[in-house]
Amino acid sequence: MKKQLNALAAAVRSQPWAIMPDYLDAIEAIVARALDEDVLERVAGDGHIESIAASYSAVAAVGTRLEGARMSTVRNGASVVPLLGPIFPRASMINASADGTSLDAFMRDFRVAEDSADVERHVLLVDSPGGVVSGLGEAAEGLRASTKPVLAFVTGNCASAAYWLASQANEIVMDRSSAVGSIGVMASLSRQEATDSNGRRSYEIVSSSAPNKRPDPSTEDGRAAIQRDIDAIEAEFIADVAAGRGVSAARVRADFGQGGMLGAARAVEAGMADRIGTLEGVLSQGSGRTRSNQAGRRARATAEIETRRRAATRS
Repeated sequence: MKKQLNALAAAVRSQPWAIMPDYLDAIEAIVARALDEDVLERVAGDGHIESIAASYSAVAAVGTRLEGARMSTVRNGASVVPLLGPIFPRASMINASADGTSLDAFMRDFRVAEDSADVERHVLLVDSPGGVVSGLGEAAEGLRASTKPVLAFVTGNCASAAYWLASQANEIVMDRSSAVGSIGVMASLSRQEATDSNGRRSYEIVSSSAPNKRPDPSTEDGRAAIQRDIDAIEAEFIADVAAGRGVSAARVRADFGQGGMLGAARAVEAGMADRIGTLEGVLSQGSGRTRSNQAGRRARATAEIETRRRAATRS
């Protein structure tokens, strides 16, 4: 069992995350079954468990189940697609333990809603600390390409990977007590420096022509290699946020929290969200932006990103 848990922990650490730091610590603690670790108490104490439970109850109480969907409902022509808890690429033991969302299942529900004749617009119900980076770029493109208006309603936290996705909506509406941000990417790494409790020590030997296959974070070159990878993913994150929100990447870097979280009022002021409201109000009033306006905004953002990429290629 210990060997299996160590393998799971290694899997968690083998990929970059766009998530609030305490939540990554908690996921590692869950994997290691370290239930006595205070990180679990810290994360549990932020109220997210009750908040996510309330959000699931809200989805269940809204309209009727969308035919063909696993988690979503429909009401008055609006699909309600939940994005709750830590985000993982696919269903797994870890995201089940962490009350998380499978990105694959989330996008499947979104596609079902997109193809449904009963759905005229989409409402993403968001309360998530973020999650694994894998698959987010493709998912963001899928949301941005929607033929129907998309509105993201933030009922708790919309952090990191969750904001990567929510920023692709035509409009972001926040509960007055919610928060958005944590834009950035992180990696959790460890290396064995002493024998374990069984007197064993692990060794890794990487082939000569592949020094970056397993960078050593204890060395300057290893940290630099890891930093380059993380920064490259962050650049894609910021480019998608810029395209979705119709602003420059420079503005995202400067004004969108710089890795921190912003409460509703500050987020609206910074341009990270559009207004403060309620879920009932969103479902009753519909999206405040038209598809044509959003198409123009996104076209300008796409052109700006393409200009920057061409300039980078020439330099």
